[in-house]
Amino acid sequence: MKRLFGILALFLVLSGQAQQYYLLIGTYTTGSSKGIYTYRFDAATGKLSPVSEADIDNPSFLTFSPDGRFVYAVNENPAGKPGGVSALSYDAVSGGLHFLNTQPSGGASPCYVSEDSTGKWVMVANYNGGNLSAFPVGADGSLGASRQLIQHEGKGANPSRQEKAHVHTVFFTPDQRYLLTPDLGLDKVYVYDFRPDEDNPLSVAAAPFINFRPGSGPRHIDFSPDHRFMYVLTELSGEVNVFGYAKGKFTPIQRVPSVIKDTSADKGSADIHVSADGKFLYTSDRGITNDVSIFEVHPGSGKLRRVGAVGSGGVKPRNFTIDPSGHFLLVANQDGGGASSFSKEMPRAVC
Repeated sequence: MKRLFGILALFLVLSGQAQQYYLLIGTYTTGSSKGIYTYRFDAATGKLSPVSEADIDNPSFLTFSPDGRFVYAVNENPAGKPGGVSALSYDAVSGGLHFLNTQPSGGASPCYVSEDSTGKWVMVANYNGGNLSAFPVGADGSLGASRQLIQHEGKGANPSRQEKAHVHTVFFTPDQRYLLTPDLGLDKVYVYDFRPDEDNPLSVAAAPFINFRPGSGPRHIDFSPDHRFMYVLTELSGEVNVFGYAKGKFTPIQRVPSVIKDTSADKGSADIHVSADGKFLYTSDRGITNDVSIFEVHPGSGKLRRVGAVGSGGVKPRNFTIDPSGHFLLVANQDGGGASSFSKEMPRAVC
């Protein structure tokens, strides 16, 4: 599939037919793009077919509600225009989206959105705002005004990229006890206790943050399917940090490079996902590589062994997703190439 606009976010959901899924694609709308595009994805063949479009400003990251009835998208608007977060209802039969409402995100450049498993709260990370916001969810899926805004303060070792706080992700631990917020600007992953039944659901955890190497810039997170291991990708240093996880404790295990080319420039590492069977981990790397790196996961220790990389098929591979069948990995290239898909043989390829 080729598009003239930059693709930023991908999300797959079952369409009701065997091996047929809907692929939702978020884009910047400062050019010719209209917003969110829905495609039908055939997991047997890898074929993508256009279905519908939803006009919405700069939906650079998307998530589904736990029951699959609603979609939430951040509105990462350009400088001078406030950021937002939008709610849309989703038709599981047609794949269509219907706009519900938008709320101010509470900060500039919102870049990540997530919803807790109860469906009561939507969390938003504001990158240039250096903060995170908590929004209550109505019975109809719409968003109420922000109930809680938490501001990070400080700066990091890299004066050009870490001049202030840059909250990049709001990620719930699998047990839903904590919200993790990687701050690229401060080289920390902040840890917040999460209590969905309270008016202000977030509070600082007993161990309030996890430190990372100065100048590394933590960005995205994923957990192993058995929830025993956490993997954190750093954007600036291009590394995967492996932690053991149990009852709110994070134990460092390993740090491995995602980008192996020798360069002093920012590595541009972007997204990270573990396969559903827990055997492989993948990272997307922008910078000078524009590829997807492949790691084999040790089943006992959670440690990683790099087994190769493949080109992303475009420029700036930002977000990616693995289809539920486990046969395809689909990559969102922000520039020059649209979305690319790789076959099920890809994870074992050594490049």
